[in-house]
Amino acid sequence: MRARPGVAARPSGGCRVASLARPEARSCRAGRGRRPVRPAARIDRWLDDLSATLETASTLVARGRDDFGRDPAIPLAFEALSNRVGDLAKRLVSADPSRFSDPLWSQAARNRDFVVHHYDRVDADGLWVTVSRSFPELARLVERIRA
Repeated sequence: MRARPGVAARPSGGCRVASLARPEARSCRAGRGRRPVRPAARIDRWLDDLSATLETASTLVARGRDDFGRDPAIPLAFEALSNRVGDLAKRLVSADPSRFSDPLWSQAARNRDFVVHHYDRVDADGLWVTVSRSFPELARLVERIRA
């Protein structure tokens, strides 16, 4: 296998090798010993990721509105969390539209698109409201779906 200039060649077989930072990040082409992931297992994994992300957001919200205004890292973290929540919402709706039909899912996806594509127009107050009010609503929705 020939590598492009400036790009390291992959090991034989075309697989990406897991790194120390992400040992689970090994992907191979289909048909090379990789078992397909069941859709239900994938949805469960995404719901786990979403719950963990919403819990992280809750922890940051607990620091309070004053810290949000003082520490520039917190609004940036809220933007990143909005991106992750919206991406997971898109995946879940795509995987099972009937199960994830609540309008809150599409709102999370649209919020993600706005934050990612119009980051220069993100309003700090709107970001605070989204993460402090809408994310807990989404967390309750996730709990209802899992029950």
